[in-house]
Amino acid sequence: MASLLPIPEVSKPLVLKLSSSSPSLWTLFTVNRLFLYKLRRKIQSSFPILTTKAVYTQGGLSISSLNTQKLAPKREKIEPETDAISILNQRIRRDHGKREATRPVMDSQEADMYIQLVKEQQQRGLQNLKGDRESKEGGVFSYKVDPYKLRYGDYVVHKKVGVGRFVGIKFDVPRGSTEPIEYVFIEYADGMAKLPVRQASRMLYRYNLQACFGRISSPNETKKPRTLSKLSDTSVWERRKTKGKVAIQKMVVDLMELYLHRLKQKRPAYPKSPDMAEFAAQFPYEPTPDQKQAFIDVEKDLTERETPMDRLICGDVGFGKTEVALRAIFCVVSAGKQAMVLAPTIVLAKQHFDVISERFSKYPSIKVGLLSRFQSKAEKEEHLNMIKKGDLDIIVGTHSLLGSRVVYNNLGLLVVDEEQRFGVKQKEKIASFKTSVDVLTLSATPIPRTLYLALTGFRDASLISTPPPERVPIKTHLSAFGKENVIAAIKYELDRGGQVFYVLPRIKGLEEVMDFLEQSFPDVDIAIAHGKQYSKQLEETMEKFAQGEIKILICTNIVESGLDIQNANTIIIQDVQQFGLAQLYQLRGRVGRADKEAYAYLFYPDKSLLSDQALERLAALEECRELGQGFQLAERDMGIRGFGTIFGEQQTGDVGNVGIDLFFEMLFESLSKVEEHRVVSVPYQSVLIDININPHLPSVYINHLENPMEIINEAEKAAEKDIWSLMQFTENLRHQYGKEPYSMEILLKKLYVRRMAADLGIRRIYASGKMVGMKTNMSKRVFKLMTDSMISDAHRNSLLFEEDQIKAELLLELPREQLLNWIFQCLAELHASLPALIKY
Repeated sequence: MASLLPIPEVSKPLVLKLSSSSPSLWTLFTVNRLFLYKLRRKIQSSFPILTTKAVYTQGGLSISSLNTQKLAPKREKIEPETDAISILNQRIRRDHGKREATRPVMDSQEADMYIQLVKEQQQRGLQNLKGDRESKEGGVFSYKVDPYKLRYGDYVVHKKVGVGRFVGIKFDVPRGSTEPIEYVFIEYADGMAKLPVRQASRMLYRYNLQACFGRISSPNETKKPRTLSKLSDTSVWERRKTKGKVAIQKMVVDLMELYLHRLKQKRPAYPKSPDMAEFAAQFPYEPTPDQKQAFIDVEKDLTERETPMDRLICGDVGFGKTEVALRAIFCVVSAGKQAMVLAPTIVLAKQHFDVISERFSKYPSIKVGLLSRFQSKAEKEEHLNMIKKGDLDIIVGTHSLLGSRVVYNNLGLLVVDEEQRFGVKQKEKIASFKTSVDVLTLSATPIPRTLYLALTGFRDASLISTPPPERVPIKTHLSAFGKENVIAAIKYELDRGGQVFYVLPRIKGLEEVMDFLEQSFPDVDIAIAHGKQYSKQLEETMEKFAQGEIKILICTNIVESGLDIQNANTIIIQDVQQFGLAQLYQLRGRVGRADKEAYAYLFYPDKSLLSDQALERLAALEECRELGQGFQLAERDMGIRGFGTIFGEQQTGDVGNVGIDLFFEMLFESLSKVEEHRVVSVPYQSVLIDININPHLPSVYINHLENPMEIINEAEKAAEKDIWSLMQFTENLRHQYGKEPYSMEILLKKLYVRRMAADLGIRRIYASGKMVGMKTNMSKRVFKLMTDSMISDAHRNSLLFEEDQIKAELLLELPREQLLNWIFQCLAELHASLPALIKY
């Protein structure tokens, strides 16, 4: 018989073989003759061609068809189920699908070693945090707010009370004293609270509601919390905080498993080639101290470590990130591997190709290729064949390099420029490379998720914040749009022999601006550039602008990354409110690449139309005028719009529940105690269910099944393997034979209970009167996290933890089948918290 994993074909006659060593299984199929008699007509009407007889023979029970015709059991169309097993299966599929597929396999001793490595790395990562967040209390990073920096109306979070609105600070005389002291006054939903300033500085956090995650806010989004907390009832706040804590634990476990998976991947360290020094000597500039450190960091990653590199190089535009990548590429290619350079736009890819080709021109054996939509079909096919055969050593291109048609011969390094410009699917594809090849990510303003990973130490980061000596800060002007201001800015740049970028958020308005500028500057060469143009047209326009033939380039944000025009030192950005903070920072970086003073003019239509978040982004950009502040700007952006979930783009309300500052502090606290939230499973076969329940399957269902004994054995095997296999078995059983009768459901629940108990570290489940006991190896801290995350108050309130047991006192003694149902529901809720726990 084919396995139920996947769905079997149903064609063979039914044959059961029962050994004497399986008496318990025999009882499952005890035939109730009275039941058979009553249902004979029903059976015959359901299966008119198939009639059966049981013949006992030495060696087993054979059930075979009297008719020569074979009839497969009728497949019923299964409607979406809402029974307890289906609900559990849906949760398992949602929570455990991808997680189980990528979880590294390791024993407890190996896990201890790797968890210690993760802790050390995480501590190093915390040291990367900038600013004055380090408190004096044991070196713990604090995100608490200084009460004197609050303004009237600011929303704040008190760790024990919840969300309130700051009113002000004033002197008041405390009870039992004559000396006035300063108090912070906070408005809550049901009254005003006051607390001494010293206490407030230990308990208050600024509240930032993350209205959007990984996207630009719309004008109607607000930073206000849904509601203020109540002084008289803190239970709602406690629930919100608990929800946030559980979400944080899930994040930590995801981080741990991602990092453990990476640590377990191995590749030989690259040899230290003597040609490296010669290649480095060709760099025409004196490296800055930060740049030198980045060179050292990457070289160590490649030549001294056997774990694939995953490093973020964060540095402003023109600060020398590309040189770091070039040296990494040389190291990898010299060892006979291929390197891929991934850019978000064809304009940037072409520029990278030109720079790399020029730099490697002295090494004729190293072949560089560009894969782009500018090429003909024949050229593309030729490049794809060269990549597959290994004839191309360095491949430059856009997201097309991630497609299924591109097959690499021996890929060793992936360089990703401006990761934030790629879509969700491309980011997932990039992430899939990280377990097998070395990855170097270059960014001036990294997406907050990437920045967050670097800050917490789960991703290595090198920060280049020292500007080259010749660089001059860009002068930034932010104002309402006016034609006179635009004309004056362009005229000033043209008069000093320079060129101008004019950037709009959409293609739609480009022609209108072209007409306006042609009327204002009739003798000046002006051109339009955007991503929807024909390839050759766009290439020619960019080439002419780079050569200085075109003086004003009207474009979309296609020029956001990498375009290096030394003579273009003024950029005008219209409708600035429609750009993200990182986009604006990158666009501003298109100018000021030479030693000439550069200008960035940011125009908005009307401040009254801008959202609070848009205003805050623009204020942050104005503040970050100094060179080398892209890292701080991205950190500020993380506070304005949140960092999203770490591994995907879906939104989350968990940060909004408590505010980002308290969320971060809870996160770092959880990271520092990561080993305390660890559950150790026990072998499935060692779990003892001391509840006497042996359901008898109805004979009509036995006749309906193709091979009952084999199906039952397969169910046991699936349960022994893991919860995912048991879920697949159950779904396939129902898909093939329809919804099982109640007695079969009880049998399946018994298997689920035993499997979930093994996963939770429960060795024995027993009942004595109204009391249910579960012997377990879990800690009290783990038990509390599990019960805190339970949805059912009835289950949560009935459970107690005593020494090595979980106990539940029921209101009355339940019949055995009802008791099994209660245990099933209770364990299902406890099992739902497993994604928030380390499971090694």
